[in-house]
Amino acid sequence: MERVYNFSAGPSMLPVEVLEQAQKEMLCYGTSGMSVMEMSHRSKDFENIIYTAEDDIKELMNIPDNYKVLFLQGGGNMQFAMVPLNLMNKNKKIDLVNTGQWTKKAMAEAKKYGEVNVVASSDDKTFTYIPKLDPATFSKDADYFYICLNNTIYGTRYTKLPETGAIPLVADASSNILSEKIDVSKFGLIFAGAQKNLGPAGVTVVIVRDDLIGNAREYTPTMLDYATHVKERSLYNTPPTYSIYTMGLVFKWLKKMGGVEVMQKVNEEKAALLYNFLDNSALFKGTVVPEDRSLMNVPFVLPTDELNEKFIAEAKAKGFVNLKGHRTVGGMRASIYNAMPVEGVKKLVEIMEKFELENK
Repeated sequence: MERVYNFSAGPSMLPVEVLEQAQKEMLCYGTSGMSVMEMSHRSKDFENIIYTAEDDIKELMNIPDNYKVLFLQGGGNMQFAMVPLNLMNKNKKIDLVNTGQWTKKAMAEAKKYGEVNVVASSDDKTFTYIPKLDPATFSKDADYFYICLNNTIYGTRYTKLPETGAIPLVADASSNILSEKIDVSKFGLIFAGAQKNLGPAGVTVVIVRDDLIGNAREYTPTMLDYATHVKERSLYNTPPTYSIYTMGLVFKWLKKMGGVEVMQKVNEEKAALLYNFLDNSALFKGTVVPEDRSLMNVPFVLPTDELNEKFIAEAKAKGFVNLKGHRTVGGMRASIYNAMPVEGVKKLVEIMEKFELENK
């Protein structure tokens, strides 16, 4: 069977070149005589894998020297607890912008440890926009200011960061990391689950500024203290070795392509192809206000649920899978992460055009 065009929001498609390299090395990595999946995380071979991956993401994101990179487990949901346990430690208060399901979850977790000031929300319109922020609503004594950079479910993204001054800005970048340039120096902490742009599920990247490490609450479990993992360079316990290995291959692939700047241009091209069609279609409609549209996740709808279901079924039969939208939005969602080729988006637009002609 031929490979499909996989528009899943995550776990998402991986670059074919990466999969082929992993396939080539499945039985024997280098001269180790074994698969990475069989390899001790204390071995020199695996240390080379994880430390090279660390160096590569630092290079790709131009991460300053006063930040540490960690490869952890537990996904974004674990970070919803780790962030307040480590950073919500002075005034027991944070600011948060509510832009969807993932900020709601982060908010619920943070409320276990202190006060959450919701400075703005787009809940009133099903999170179809990024709310304008009024600095007068920001807390002057917040321990950090929390945002989700790109909202996977609702297809919105920040194009301008909040100005938080001395208050550390914390961001969930799970669905847009490495897809466009990010000035890491503007953040206190960035985290991202790997299963969208970085690699397979199982590993979470945390980029944290040095001054925010070592201040965890006294009752913080050892495994949830960033200092534990910084001290051991992500090797305190057995990490998700194969996921880290594959993620390292993705970093090499991205560097070979020309890095994040080149990838951003490709992503802008892909997004423009799809949004231009939606803006000119008489049948398909995008759900997000134009100024806040994501480059990664594009939700869209047809006039009726019946047509939505018909399009999803017809698309699947033609090899375009995982296009069903999230239940809170309905319709369709095309996740066009880094590994999705331009050709895949062009062909998606072609079948949308054909569907429109046949269903006027």
